[in-house]
Order: sequence, then C-alpha cells, then structure tokens
Amino acid sequence: MKCMENKFIGRYIVTDPSICHGKPTFRGTRIFVEDVLEQLASGMAWESIIEDWHGNITKEAITETLQLASHAFLEHANEYILEQKAA
Repeated sequence: MKCMENKFIGRYIVTDPSICHGKPTFRGTRIFVEDVLEQLASGMAWESIIEDWHGNITKEAITETLQLASHAFLEHANEYILEQKAA
C-alpha cells in the first residue's frame, strides 16, 4: 500500500492527499496555489491578494509561489512552444 503523506514543495507550499485532493495549497490552509497564481496573472496587487485571503498567506508565500512557478515553466517551456504559421 502506498504511503500517503504531505509533501513540502517549499517552505510555504505543501501537498497532502487528505487536503484538497492533494493539490498544492499553502501550508496550514486550504488555499489553492493555483487560485493565487490566477489572481497574480489577472494583475491583482499582492496586498489585495493577502487581504482577499484574510492574511492567511504572506508576501513571502507569494514570492515562493512565483519562484516555483517560474522554475516549473522553465523546466517545461519546450512543451509550450507553439508553431508559428507562415504569413
């Protein structure tokens, strides 16, 4: 039987099969990392994001989120390259 345990992806981000179906969340919360990335992508200010989540995430947690997302993108960038069509 496979051991089900939470895994620390970073200092602030974890996955736990018993919380939110194992999707990445901020440690000690049920806040999806994906939701915060979407807020950032929409141009929402960091302070507004922190306020939106009632202070349950910090600037440091958002920084880590962006660093990990950047690293993951760079590792898999070739998977996202679109073919350019000739004009």
